[in-house]
Amino acid sequence: MKHKHLDAFPNDFLWGSASAAYQIEGAYKTDGKGASVWDTFVKKPGTTFQNTTGDIAVDHYHRYLEDVALMAEQGLKAYRFSVSWSRIFPNGKGEINQAGLDFYNSLIDELVKHQIEPIVTIYHWDLPQALQEEYGGFESREIIQDFTNYAKVLFEAFSDRVKYWISLNEQNVFITHGYLLALHPPKVKNLKRMLQANHIANLANASVIAAFHDGNYPGQIGPSFNFSPIYALDADPENVLAKIDTEELMDYFWLDVYAKGHYPRTVLKQFVTLGVMKEPSEADNELLARGKPDFIGLNYYQSATVTKSDTMTLSAQDMQMNHFGKKGTSRSITIPSVSAFTKNPYLKQTNWDWTIDPIGIRTALRTIESRYALPVLITENGLGEYDHFENGEIHDPYRIEYLKQHLKEVQAAITDGVQVLGYCSWSFTDLLSWLNGYQKRYGFVYVDRDETSQKTLNRYKKDSFYWYQEVIATNGASLTKKEND
Repeated sequence: MKHKHLDAFPNDFLWGSASAAYQIEGAYKTDGKGASVWDTFVKKPGTTFQNTTGDIAVDHYHRYLEDVALMAEQGLKAYRFSVSWSRIFPNGKGEINQAGLDFYNSLIDELVKHQIEPIVTIYHWDLPQALQEEYGGFESREIIQDFTNYAKVLFEAFSDRVKYWISLNEQNVFITHGYLLALHPPKVKNLKRMLQANHIANLANASVIAAFHDGNYPGQIGPSFNFSPIYALDADPENVLAKIDTEELMDYFWLDVYAKGHYPRTVLKQFVTLGVMKEPSEADNELLARGKPDFIGLNYYQSATVTKSDTMTLSAQDMQMNHFGKKGTSRSITIPSVSAFTKNPYLKQTNWDWTIDPIGIRTALRTIESRYALPVLITENGLGEYDHFENGEIHDPYRIEYLKQHLKEVQAAITDGVQVLGYCSWSFTDLLSWLNGYQKRYGFVYVDRDETSQKTLNRYKKDSFYWYQEVIATNGASLTKKEND
């Protein structure tokens, strides 16, 4: 729908930014921290771009005071960060590492001091290596209780100051990349194992949310989901059906479980027929039903476009992703009997072959509203690109334009009637982009380091830093200032 005038952003809108522990903290074995699966995974040669690791990352662990001061200068209203499970429990369970709790307590106190709302992500991919070795991590139901116990420690320690919690970050990504595409730990290619691990992750997520509600902790909790709206390439009915099949498989297969407590029937039926998944037990369904979130966390980067699939063969296909920043080097995938992904002729792409589609974030927000009627907290949205550092300055008009257009669509979605709690850009400082190294930069703050050297690790404000500062100060009014003048 078109609007003559857009509603103002709510007065309590959470203008924020985000990060993840493994990508920024460094200090990977400092003060009693145990190893995570990412600490060990990246040590295998050829796993990441130029064999980069998060051993030092951008050293946020030792520089958090400086980083929070920059957040305060920018005027952030919220900061989303994750807790490293193995910093709290070096072995995933057992004795608490008090030094780990102390670090996050200090970080939270510093944020509160500057009137920045802390948004805590309980799990952002860095599973303790000890649990992976002991029972296979998410392939064992033992993790449900261990994850719940870990979360309850955080609730008890931080809920007096933390009002927003993210239970699992991008379950759809860490499960598919870890168990189907073999791009993330534990580097497995097996659909049946993927579905088993995913179901257990669903139960773990529901258990944590139920524990939060049962404990009557103040605030709200929900998972964050990497949502890519699916488009049909054209009006060919077969392509439209492929679009429906794909979004049920890639989006609603997770979101329905979170918000409704059960899998979409069409997808579950096909997996059961193939013999790669079983109908959930009555006890599992009861737990999933108890895990209804207070909001959905939306991580949005791009949309996807599909056509019908002409192949019926169910076989593992290598997914060639662009981790090098050379445009055009990724390879489209086909989901047998479902769909084939294709390039959208209406959209531009980044140097990492990600589509740039601002309207897609509005589409995602509208979909969540119409299908689940839950509030949405935008937990990630940003542009990973090359930045050029010259004489202490970083000019990034491409990032400003990207964020501006996406935020205008968020405002349009609010005008549509979507309940949007806030917006956290990805990311505040530059960070380690998982498999992509340090050259793919997302932050408002440039960090002086690269793949081969940590250099000075000094922080420098980009042009986008000051742009977002004005957006926050005007509660979003500056986004349409020239249009209204």
